Amino acid sequence: MNSSSEFPDFGTPPPISPGGSPRPKINKSFIVGGIIFLLFTVVLVVVVSGKGGIIEVDDSEACVVVNYVTGNVDVYNTPGYKIFMPFAAQAFLFDKSPNKFIMEGDKDIDSNHVSKLTVRANDGSNFWFETLEIQYRIDPMKAGIVLDDSGSGTAFKTNWVKSYARSVLRDEFGRFSAEEVADPSNYNIATTSSENRLNAMLESHGVVIMQIITPKPQFEARYEKAIEDRKVANQEVEKLKAQAIQLTRERERRLADIERDKATEYELLLGTLEAERISATRDAVRVTKSADAQKIKTIAAGMAIELANRQEADGLIVQAQKQAEGLRAQVEALAKQGDILVREKLAQKFKSIKFNIIPYRRDPAPTRLEHSGLNLVPGGQQ
Repeated sequence: MNSSSEFPDFGTPPPISPGGSPRPKINKSFIVGGIIFLLFTVVLVVVVSGKGGIIEVDDSEACVVVNYVTGNVDVYNTPGYKIFMPFAAQAFLFDKSPNKFIMEGDKDIDSNHVSKLTVRANDGSNFWFETLEIQYRIDPMKAGIVLDDSGSGTAFKTNWVKSYARSVLRDEFGRFSAEEVADPSNYNIATTSSENRLNAMLESHGVVIMQIITPKPQFEARYEKAIEDRKVANQEVEKLKAQAIQLTRERERRLADIERDKATEYELLLGTLEAERISATRDAVRVTKSADAQKIKTIAAGMAIELANRQEADGLIVQAQKQAEGLRAQVEALAKQGDILVREKLAQKFKSIKFNIIPYRRDPAPTRLEHSGLNLVPGGQQ
């Protein structure tokens, strides 16, 4: 052995021990590598276990940091790196993305895939759903409750929904008869009620039901036939209702048309009557004015005739008075003159008498003329 060196030369043969066997060869690089690997493993385990003081939170995860010194529990719902006191605190990650709980088939496959849901209706018949899906997730802000209630990781997926779903769904859908549950509106009501009840039950466990997807329920053959017949009958009834509604609307439309036509005719008649009234009023005014004018004209003409007649009468009166005065004068003159005036009048009268002498012969050779007669004609005519 070389006394000048504490460690043997790994490049030279190992020294011989006093017993005659060589000492084991120790490789320094192997020891260093082992130490590094051990440290890396420890760090990896610490980091993976959430005790390393830093952890990355994905956008589909929620983080719960538990401080073992103070007892505080902090929940982080935003993605990124979270820093905490190493070894004194620990971080736990929870998947907050939606999960599916499926009920189908004849046997359970795992905690999130169980046998199909069979329900007894209130009339004693059975029906089932071939595939019923419940979508759920944790409430990110209640991740601390999930940790206390279910433990870390995916433990919350194991039992809670499975424990409550079947009993609640059977209760809500079992409230209806087979005929009633075939109506989509009824099993929508049952679905909503089931969702509300499950959320009320799972709230204390930090689990939220997002949606329950229920297919059309399946029945025994005789119920399927009855439901199909009822469906056909309902469709016929709906068809008749639609026809009745259509006929009612057609009737209302026709009545509306008739009312509109009547209203139009009424308005037209009113317009015609109003026009005739205006025309009649105008004619009445015109006739009245014409009558008034004619009246005025007639009154004026009558007054003119009356005035002329009065004037003529006055003239005749004056004339008659003058004639009367003349006659009176003549009478007085006659009374004074007496026979003389009579003779004068006779003389005047005789002045108008003419005498015609006609020769007359009684024989062809008359010897004398005889008076044949006297023709007195006023004015000298024979």
